[in-house]
Amino acid sequence: MPEDIPTALLRIAHSLDRLAGSAPPEADPAAGMAFRWDGAALHAVDSPSVLPTSRFAGVDQQMEALSRNIGALANGSPAHDMLLWGARGMGKSALVRAVAAERQVALVQAAGDALASLPGLFARLAAVPRPFLLFVDDLAFAGADPQVRTLRSLLDGGIAERPANIRLAVTSNHRHLVEREAADSRHARDAADDQLALVDRFGLVLGFHAPDQHTYLEMVRRHLDAEGLPLDETDAIAFALSRGGRSGRTAWHYRTELLTRRAAT
Repeated sequence: MPEDIPTALLRIAHSLDRLAGSAPPEADPAAGMAFRWDGAALHAVDSPSVLPTSRFAGVDQQMEALSRNIGALANGSPAHDMLLWGARGMGKSALVRAVAAERQVALVQAAGDALASLPGLFARLAAVPRPFLLFVDDLAFAGADPQVRTLRSLLDGGIAERPANIRLAVTSNHRHLVEREAADSRHARDAADDQLALVDRFGLVLGFHAPDQHTYLEMVRRHLDAEGLPLDETDAIAFALSRGGRSGRTAWHYRTELLTRRAAT
């Protein structure tokens, strides 16, 4: 006699569970230096991508301010939440990772669409006796996005006080984190007010701008020195022109291009 439908469904569910395997255990925030928050669980990052701070050129003032602030967090002193904004490819996220590693502060990266889940993350990290830098990369909001108010509340203004051992570092290509709306939008005034109120909640705001030719070549030189490669300025400039402009990312890609050429010979 055929089995009933509920029993058959239960057998199928068990089979699917066995095929999927058990979920990996959540990372211990007391151990390790790099983590990823997926909105529900914390995962360890075993080999984070980190450059030494000596590789960065043209951002000395920004790096000094970032190092001083993250150093205060590392020492248990009051520290600001940070907004790094500006030109694409200028090393904003790379600099956050580099300074956090240099200052020995655990870095936790969260996606921009996980903002609503961050109070749960705060609750996990609050009881851990070490500092954490919560990193949200390449954040941008469209118009009157309700997540603007979510981030405002997380930074300052929520009913629950954020743990003192956690500070945020946010990177964006937009100074106000919100993409501009058309001038005739009925929500334009509200969006503008939200922009100002949001940026005001960051105690440290650092701008990054496209480099001049001298600074670009210095970026290239530092990457090539680390690989034992000579610098051909004419070739490096031509590469930047072919990529549409100078940036820290272009300098890194040029370094990779030379390594590729060397491997092909």
